[in-house]
Amino acid sequence: MASQLSQQYAFRAQKSMGLVSGTPTYMPIEGFAVPDVPARTYHYSPDGRLFAYALPTVVRIFLAEGAQLLQELSVPNIIELKFSPRGTYLSTWERPVKLEDGAQHKNLRVFSASTGEELISFTQKSQENWDLQYTMSESHAIRLVAQEIQVYRPAEWGKGIADKLRVEGASMVSLSPGLNPSVAVFVAEKKGAPAVVKIYGLSTLSGAPTCSKTFYKADRAQIKWNDLGTQALVLTQTEVDNSNMSYYGETGMYLLSAAGNFDCRVTLDKEGPIHDVSWSPNSKEFGVVYGYMPAKTTLFDQRVRTLHDFGSSPHNFISFNPQGRLVALAGFGNLAGKIDIFDRRTLTKICTIDAPNTSYCEWSPCGRFLLTATLSPRLRVDNGMKVWHCTGGLMHVQLVEELYQASWRPTPLDQAPPFGSTIPAAPQPSISVLTAALTAKSVTPKPAGAYRPPGARGLATPAIFKREDEGGAPRMPTGSGSATPPRGYNRSSNPPGSMGHANGAAPSNGNGHYQNGNGGRRHVPGAAPKTPSTAPAPGAEGGDKKPKKKGKKREKGPGEAGSGAATPTGEASVRPSIDVTVVGTQTPGQGSVPPTPGAELLDPVAKKVRNLNKKLKAIDELKEKANRGERLEATQLKKMEGEAEIRKELSSLGITA
Repeated sequence: MASQLSQQYAFRAQKSMGLVSGTPTYMPIEGFAVPDVPARTYHYSPDGRLFAYALPTVVRIFLAEGAQLLQELSVPNIIELKFSPRGTYLSTWERPVKLEDGAQHKNLRVFSASTGEELISFTQKSQENWDLQYTMSESHAIRLVAQEIQVYRPAEWGKGIADKLRVEGASMVSLSPGLNPSVAVFVAEKKGAPAVVKIYGLSTLSGAPTCSKTFYKADRAQIKWNDLGTQALVLTQTEVDNSNMSYYGETGMYLLSAAGNFDCRVTLDKEGPIHDVSWSPNSKEFGVVYGYMPAKTTLFDQRVRTLHDFGSSPHNFISFNPQGRLVALAGFGNLAGKIDIFDRRTLTKICTIDAPNTSYCEWSPCGRFLLTATLSPRLRVDNGMKVWHCTGGLMHVQLVEELYQASWRPTPLDQAPPFGSTIPAAPQPSISVLTAALTAKSVTPKPAGAYRPPGARGLATPAIFKREDEGGAPRMPTGSGSATPPRGYNRSSNPPGSMGHANGAAPSNGNGHYQNGNGGRRHVPGAAPKTPSTAPAPGAEGGDKKPKKKGKKREKGPGEAGSGAATPTGEASVRPSIDVTVVGTQTPGQGSVPPTPGAELLDPVAKKVRNLNKKLKAIDELKEKANRGERLEATQLKKMEGEAEIRKELSSLGITA
């Protein structure tokens, strides 16, 4: 049986769908026919034996090995489908609609995977937690209906409900794995009453709960069981954070034992949300990523004792490989997409994988490979899948436009190849890795440095914009001893760096103010030129009007000019101009304004080469668009035709493009 379950993964996109074999070939499965219309969803059975997908009008069930068609169910408008643990039953869900006769729409159906017969149907309005939950042996199946837990026996669907339990306020139910299954029920906090999680034995559902835990600050919860079904982690969350520290509400975590002999709150030593939590396959430890970024990752045992602290890093994802030997810590979403692989035995880092824009990550059943995918609509560019080895090597690349779904084919642990006592070496990568490396656009990291405005970038950067260690002029210390040059208000119309500028070489007037270098004349923008004016004679129009007094009249000292009023001789005194001539300054006719600093360093040939290179870069981008099948405009095609002339012109300048 182990030889029949080969490594395989599936993907679903807007225009394609496929089953692909794993290491070492990564070739499409022969015999699988891609459907003519886009599929809405697909699902593997948990034992990896069956594969099914839903089209707008039909659902098809295949043998995953060899892609042999088993059944075709004529049920339209299916949105979700899921197999039972052993692949015996297939559940489908469609959106509920109002029937003409007023009857309830049975939109949740259960079919036999082998015969295609519809066994039972239900009304299920919500898409969240829509499916029935089965025990590992498929002996029982449960669902929550209006605060009532209903239990069915799949071997006797026709007999209806076998057992039931009503829990007031129940909003979520979770069935544990393992040989002795338990049922955990969550009741949210309401009207001052605390939230509660109760655990019942499935065989003694009508009896008292084996474990019960109450707590506050819990509007909703996630319940994660370990593989043995003996303990459950309850991750609680509120809609609103009353401390205003988080937009997404407050989070908390509790550990409960199904037998009722242990329960406690998982106390975390860093403030912030709980990003992710994962049980180890050995069911004896779990890892938590928590706290404000950079988040902290810690391993705890089954009694919430700290086993190891991985420190603080930008992570929000944790996953053990199926054998529990390796741990993957990663930062996805708005983080950089770095994946750190640790050896659980030695707790040392094996490698770091750079997988930016990843929206899905999953270990292979053999525990040696990681599948990362960039999915739509999370990101609509660079969609595709990559397979990485646990030592960091890239094994396979497959780019697919508008990729919606990707996953490994499940394989039971006892049928997967053993991991071994040492970390296995990476096999030879597929040819797709080399092809992707040749076609990928090389992106060289830009060297970090001081910011320069666009006009100061290029081959001929003026010295005024260069740092001292790049050949620029050394910074001259200011008179005040401050590291920041003076930024006093200046009325000069001359450009910075010229003689007339306040920070230039203009002389000071002795009061700490710089002259403008314009012959000592003060220029007011927008003001009319100053010319001597004569006051009207006595008796003329307006001459009899006296100016208003604005205070006591000050006696004039010797040598002071008049105020502009008529003198006893009848002549009007000349109003003094505010233009002041300073001895030693340069008049407009005595010289010319020096050029802008750095202008003499600009190289016309370098500027021309830079402009030609820009045109070549634009042509390369247009070629890539054409290769992707995008439609180009006539002007863009004409621009591409001029590539030869541009390269010829570069060659004439002695530049090889």
